[in-house]
Amino acid sequence: MLAYAFVILAVLIRLMPHPWHFTPVAAALLFFGARMPRRQMWVPLALLFGSDVLLNSLNAYPLLDVQSWASLAFYAVAIVLGGTLRDTRNLARVGLTSIAASTVFFLTSNFMVWAAYTMYPHTLSGLATCYWMAIPFFRNTFVGDFVWSLAMFGLPMAIAAFQRRKAVAVAH
Repeated sequence: MLAYAFVILAVLIRLMPHPWHFTPVAAALLFFGARMPRRQMWVPLALLFGSDVLLNSLNAYPLLDVQSWASLAFYAVAIVLGGTLRDTRNLARVGLTSIAASTVFFLTSNFMVWAAYTMYPHTLSGLATCYWMAIPFFRNTFVGDFVWSLAMFGLPMAIAAFQRRKAVAVAH
């Protein structure tokens, strides 16, 4: 149930004011992928895709655009990446997987901006400029994904350690 709670938290934080690109979305998807069967991945995909449509509506953007579909693809990739953490209790692996998720999002979302819109020329130089201009956004994405991932994966570990200490104390 914690995996669902984290996805709902991610959706709610997206709908509230928050530091730009500092959300628990990738972390919640990684956690979901690590803890839930893949056949249930439609739930976070539907919730996050729905929140994308709602945010687009609230900001007077087209309800569905190329970025919406690119985000949906990223959500699925993040869940699959989370599956590589299925049995891990290693926060270093969690951190590295979080960095991978941030990097995949950065590369794919900015490639889509370059390919689908006219903001940058459709040349190699235009693609490089697109990535360069996105670096300030990547900083918050990277830090947010990393911090939220360590918190979400660390919370159950901390609770289990606390329960073990409590059981040992009661036994003595």
